[in-house]
Amino acid sequence: MRRALLSSCIRTLVKTHPWLVPWLVGGTLAASALACAAQAQPVLPAVSPAATRPSLAQAIAAAWQRSIEATQSQGQQRQAQADQTVASSWLAAPPALQASQRQGRGSAAEGQRETELGVALPVWRIGARATAGQAAQAELEWAQAAESAARLRLAGQVRETQGQLAGLESEHRLAALQNQLLQRLAEDVDRRVKAGDLAPADAMATRAEWLASQAQEAEVQQKLRAQQAQWQWLTGLAIPAEPEPPRAASGFDLDEAHPELQLAARAVERAQRKLSLAQVQRGDNPELGVHLRQERPGQGMPTQSSVGVSLRLPFGTDTHAQPRIAAALTEVDLALTQQQRIRDRLAAELQLARTQLQAAESQAQLEAQRAMLLRERAGHIEKAFKAGESPLPELLRALGAAAQAEAASERQQAHLRLAQARLQQAQGLLP
Repeated sequence: MRRALLSSCIRTLVKTHPWLVPWLVGGTLAASALACAAQAQPVLPAVSPAATRPSLAQAIAAAWQRSIEATQSQGQQRQAQADQTVASSWLAAPPALQASQRQGRGSAAEGQRETELGVALPVWRIGARATAGQAAQAELEWAQAAESAARLRLAGQVRETQGQLAGLESEHRLAALQNQLLQRLAEDVDRRVKAGDLAPADAMATRAEWLASQAQEAEVQQKLRAQQAQWQWLTGLAIPAEPEPPRAASGFDLDEAHPELQLAARAVERAQRKLSLAQVQRGDNPELGVHLRQERPGQGMPTQSSVGVSLRLPFGTDTHAQPRIAAALTEVDLALTQQQRIRDRLAAELQLARTQLQAAESQAQLEAQRAMLLRERAGHIEKAFKAGESPLPELLRALGAAAQAEAASERQQAHLRLAQARLQQAQGLLP
C-alpha cells in the first residue's frame, strides 16, 4: 500500500514538476552507490588532530630503512672498504706455500734425499699499491655518493605520495562539510514542508542532493584509503607526515652539491682511477720466494741445509694489457658522457619545476578568489531562500557550484604544495 502510494506521488510530481526527473534519478543512483559502498568498505581510520605527525625527514628515513636501495648501498660500501683493506696490505695477493721432496733410487743413489719448503709472496709493482689505494678510495666515495642520490630519489617518491595524500585529505574534508551542509538543508526543508511553506517536491530534490553528496564523499573516501595504503607501504608509517615548509628559491643555476651531480663526478673519478690502475698493472704481480732446502748426499753422510731467495718477474706487454686498458678507457668516456647528460637533464627539470611553481601559484590564487565569490553568492541565495525570495533549485545550484569551486581551490592548493616540493626535489634539497 505504501509503495503504491509513493509511486503515485512520484508520478504526480513528475507530471507537475518535470525538472525533478534528473534530481530523482540522481538521488536513486547515489543512494544505491552509497549503500553498496557502505556494505563493501570498512570505516576509514581518521587521523586524530592530537596525533603527532612525523616530519618529512622521519618519513624519508623510515622509507629508506625499508628500501632495497639501502641494502644495495650497504653492500657497495662494504665492497669498497674491502678493496681499501686489500690496497693497504703489503702483499698484492694471498701468499702461497711450496713444498717438494726428491729421493734417490738405485744402489748408487741410495740414501740421497732433498726436501725443500718455500713461501711465494706476491708483491706490488712499482706504484701499483698507491694507485690501488686511490682506486679503492674513489670506489668508496662513489658508493657514498650513490647512497645520497638514492636517498634523493626515494625522497621524491615520498614527496609525491605525501602531496597526493594531502590533496585527497583536503578533498575528503570538503566533501564531509558539503554533506553536513546538505543534511542540515534537507532537515530544514523537511520542517518547512511539514509547516506547509514548501512543496514535497522541494524536500525530494534536497534529499536527492544530499544523497549525491554522500556518494561523492564515499568515492573520495575510497581514493583516500588507497593513497593511505600506498603511503604505509612506502614508509611503514600509519600517519602522514607534516607538510614540508616552503624554502626560498635560489638562483636558476644548478648547485654543484646536487647529489646526482656529485654521483656523476664520483663516477668519472672512479673510472679514471680504474684506468690508472689498469695502466700500472700490465701483467701478473711479481713474486718473492723464500726457500729452505735440506739435502743428504747419501746414506751415512751429514745433512746439509741452505736458504734461498727467488724473484719471479712476469713479462707484461702492451699487447696483453690492451683489452683491460681499452675497457677502462671506454668506462671513462661513458662516465663523462653520462655526467654531461645528467647535468642537462637536471637543468631542464629545474627550469620546468620553476615554471610549474609559478603557474601553480597563479592558478591557486585565481581558484581561491573564485571559491570565495561563489561561497558568498551561495550565502546570499541561502538567505533569500530562507526569506522566501529565491526558489530551491537556484539554491541547490549555487551550493553545488560553491562546493565544486571549494574542491577545485583545495586541489589547486595541494598542487601548489606539490609544485613547491618538486622544486626542492629538482634543486636536490633534502629535509
